[in-house]
Amino acid sequence: MGSLSRRQLAVATCAGAAAALLPRRSKAASPTVGAPVPPDELPAREASWYKKLPDSRVECQLCPRGCQVADAERGGCGVRENRGGVYNTLVHSLACTVHLDPIEKKPFFHVLPGSQALSYATAGCNVECKFCQNWEISQFRPEQVAATYLPPEALAKIARNNGVPLLSATYSEPVVFWEYVRDTAIEGRKLGIRSTVVSNGYIQEKPLKEVLPSLVAMKVDLKAFSERFYKDVVRGELKPVLKSIEAIKASGTWLEIVVLLLPELNDSEAEVRTLSRWVKTTLGAGIATVCLATKNCTSHAFTRRTASPTSRPPRSIRWSEPGRSQRPKGSRSPTSATSPVTPARAPSARAVAASSSGGLGSRSWRTASRRAAARVAPAPSPACGRRAEPARAPHLPSPARGRG
Repeated sequence: MGSLSRRQLAVATCAGAAAALLPRRSKAASPTVGAPVPPDELPAREASWYKKLPDSRVECQLCPRGCQVADAERGGCGVRENRGGVYNTLVHSLACTVHLDPIEKKPFFHVLPGSQALSYATAGCNVECKFCQNWEISQFRPEQVAATYLPPEALAKIARNNGVPLLSATYSEPVVFWEYVRDTAIEGRKLGIRSTVVSNGYIQEKPLKEVLPSLVAMKVDLKAFSERFYKDVVRGELKPVLKSIEAIKASGTWLEIVVLLLPELNDSEAEVRTLSRWVKTTLGAGIATVCLATKNCTSHAFTRRTASPTSRPPRSIRWSEPGRSQRPKGSRSPTSATSPVTPARAPSARAVAASSSGGLGSRSWRTASRRAAARVAPAPSPACGRRAEPARAPHLPSPARGRG
């Protein structure tokens, strides 16, 4: 090999110095239970649902996106990373939110009514709802959200010590921390604690069916009943969600469905009727389905993209049996005391602290203007999604009044 020129020597020296300054992944022992986890020390654990491809690439088989991820890259959710051909989850046991909630706050209306649930979540989500109430944790990478190391057995013990009969994976999107959900459900069952999940239902069939036997109930947030809404507002797909709902029903796990009606987007009478008929004909008349109406939303991104000067309140929907043209004469209106739709309380919970450095840089809609707007805390609005609570472990205070 010939001698190096002064320029080549300088470049090589700078490259070596830069490499020496790069953070190195440590193979140290697991973090202390209940202790905060530094952003540069996220514990990686091999994912359960993926396929290895040539050239150290992997294909995620957890959600319908089916991300094909190159070495040293992450999937679309931002919480799964390919390290040398091994796909890892970076959020297992990293709870950014832990709180005691009434089970009706999820909302579950037919699962141990009046009981408390220990709710938990990690950072990340596999869709990008423009009306998301918990975007501070769902649309950021795990290193940008404060988290506490709480392995499954620790969560189960917290629930038992607080006399709570239920565990609930909620707030962000449990699909992206599905291994954590599975392991927590298993540990909770050992202590007599039942597990529930609040999800968008955007998951492949195999991982769903493998975890369902460990759950007692699952609530699916059905965003709308049109592919266009899912494409434009959610950045997802409707068909896989409907398949998931059918699989949950077929498994025997208790199923509840909630639809958030947004003015001018998914609240037309025709769409609600179509949804109602699908539920009755495909799932049966015994499936609990709740529609929540809202006049506004606190998500800045949603407001900038969808609000118009002529925005109107939600449509007045005539609740009736599928196939009937109108309400029977003399029946009460949806605003009466006997209506199944009741006003939701305004969320009072504080959002978990997130880094102001931004979210997933690859997503075009996460702009500097959104981050600037996010620094101004908006007034809470009713029925606008689930609001998160900061992690409090291992000792928890009294339940919050916000929505789950």
